[in-house]
Amino acid sequence: MFRKILIANRGEIACRVIKTARAMGIATVAVYSDADARAPFVAMADEAVNIGPAPAAQSYLVAEKIIAACKQTGADAVHPGYGFLSERTAFAEMLAAEGIAFIGPPAKAIAAMGDKIESKKLAKAAGVNVVPGFVGEIADTNHAVEIAREIGYPVMMKASAGGGGKGMRLAYSEADVREGFESVKREGLNSFGDDRVFIEKFIENPRHIEIQILGDRHGNVLYLNERECSIQRRHQKVVEEAPSPFVSPAMRRAMGEQCVALAKAVGYYSAGTVELIVSGADPSGKSFYFLEMNTRLQVEHPVTEAITGIDLVEQMIRVAAGEPLAFEQDDIGIDGWAIENRVYAEDPYRGFLPSTGRLVRYHPPVEGWTDDGAANGRRGVEGVRVDDGVFEGGEVSMFYDPMIAKLVTWGETREEAADLQIAALDRFVIDGLGHNIDFLSAIMQHGRFRAGDLSTGFIAEEYPEGFHGAPASDELKVALAAVAAFISAARSDRARQISGQLAEPTEPPYDWVVTLDGEPFDVEIGEEAVLVNGAEIDMGIEYTPGDRLIEAEIDDEIYGIRVLIDRIGLRLVTRGAVHKVTCLPRRLHELSRYMIEKVPPDLSRYLICPMPGLLVALHAGEGDRVEAGQPLAVVEAMKMENTLRAGKSGTIKALRAKPGDSLAVDAIILEME
Repeated sequence: MFRKILIANRGEIACRVIKTARAMGIATVAVYSDADARAPFVAMADEAVNIGPAPAAQSYLVAEKIIAACKQTGADAVHPGYGFLSERTAFAEMLAAEGIAFIGPPAKAIAAMGDKIESKKLAKAAGVNVVPGFVGEIADTNHAVEIAREIGYPVMMKASAGGGGKGMRLAYSEADVREGFESVKREGLNSFGDDRVFIEKFIENPRHIEIQILGDRHGNVLYLNERECSIQRRHQKVVEEAPSPFVSPAMRRAMGEQCVALAKAVGYYSAGTVELIVSGADPSGKSFYFLEMNTRLQVEHPVTEAITGIDLVEQMIRVAAGEPLAFEQDDIGIDGWAIENRVYAEDPYRGFLPSTGRLVRYHPPVEGWTDDGAANGRRGVEGVRVDDGVFEGGEVSMFYDPMIAKLVTWGETREEAADLQIAALDRFVIDGLGHNIDFLSAIMQHGRFRAGDLSTGFIAEEYPEGFHGAPASDELKVALAAVAAFISAARSDRARQISGQLAEPTEPPYDWVVTLDGEPFDVEIGEEAVLVNGAEIDMGIEYTPGDRLIEAEIDDEIYGIRVLIDRIGLRLVTRGAVHKVTCLPRRLHELSRYMIEKVPPDLSRYLICPMPGLLVALHAGEGDRVEAGQPLAVVEAMKMENTLRAGKSGTIKALRAKPGDSLAVDAIILEME
């Protein structure tokens, strides 16, 4: 067994590897960039080596620096995590040349499967179903248009070396191909150092199913069931679960056997994932096609661990050390259900724009990397697991992936796992930057999700006008009105205790008018009862002014509610939405109608940068006439390109920025007249 493992990665996956290595009695080494000097994974490791500046191209992607760190610390093995160098054939070969073990598959398997074009040819030869498409070299945009026309729209353009949702564009027309082809090439080059692109038929109403593969160096290859990863945004996974609500036992076996055949065909060992696209329109479940094989650990591996009880990182280490697998295919079962939500630094209320900055407050529902000592510690604490790599006061940087944490829940049933997600998300406190917690909660509550009716178009189909918060039931509105009145009463009592503030103390009952998202509620808080619109409710709550997270039990329903104080009211955040609340004594409420409303300024003539990023391109110049919806600029943020379009028709009056400029949020790019 290895003495010391170096983790050639950062963030939560570095923490993940360290946790298992520590349990196995193996020392660990972290490598870190200047931006990560204070990161948790650096403190968790036994040793840490600085490898350069913040940009990954100058630190985490420089193989020579990783190998130098191994020599400096005496590490005899490297775990690459995912992303960065994890699927670089040259890196695995360089380690082998230095006598350092690579905790992953053989270099030849990485080469065979890492190239999406060549992997499709190999999959077809191995008897695996493949999606119709063009897997040769594409010369230029005009050639891409010809290919797309021959295949038939819609088509998907993908960077050959891509992954993680980067370097992908869906095209429904020639115009889409012409607009997106060069962006795919650029994203492929910037993120993976390879600008080759392939085009394939887009399967409509598709489900994204993947099979977890695990093999050893003695020829044994197993499949560890499937994961459903259909809920995606911009081809980046948002929600994953295991098993899939769509896959039958017969389908699972057919998929698994094909994936094992592919793995054996390329001499694969270690953990890996074969991604499949499944036609949701085929109730037989027979229409599944090979997409790609990821020759590494997947972000969503915890859900497989939760239902199988197998520590995938431990198995990767043991396989790399030459040990055979200690179990067979018949030993792989399915125990319960697991769901993973990716908590991203992005603002769903502003079109999911990337959000960077400082984590002013960060309190997950359970502490990261903890478990309750149960037989399967991979399920966290009472079925809630948090894998994270951030800390309160730290920054989410523009240089790396926007994922803050992974929230994983396990239950005996899918419904139980989803309910645990809702409760945990309500208690996940993040302040200082935008995040998608409300959006994740809304998905968990959505009727279509609860029914298991999923496809990769779920988000686009269910939120075509963007996300504006989960709808609130009448019961929730009543509960929040009562909570708001209680909070306001407590804050008023506190203020009265301070000399010279407000009036003399009053006695119950307190009579309030609560306006929740524009809807008024009459709330009376007495010594013995709470009335909302004249109806008595049963409420149990504890609140001290300053509390930012409270729990309230109202009519036998328990709510976790985040409390944010505004200048003239409250914001109560729970069950996937932010609720704006004003709470006034009845006498003051009658006077509030005389307040003058402040009208916001008209900014429609400006093209404003909605996120911090790099201005990659401008598609219009001074004096040009543009139409509403026309692409005007491309801004790169967190390794993704974002196209900004004209909000209205007009003429460009002035350019305020040029390509290559680093832009702050709300920076003006151009002005129209």
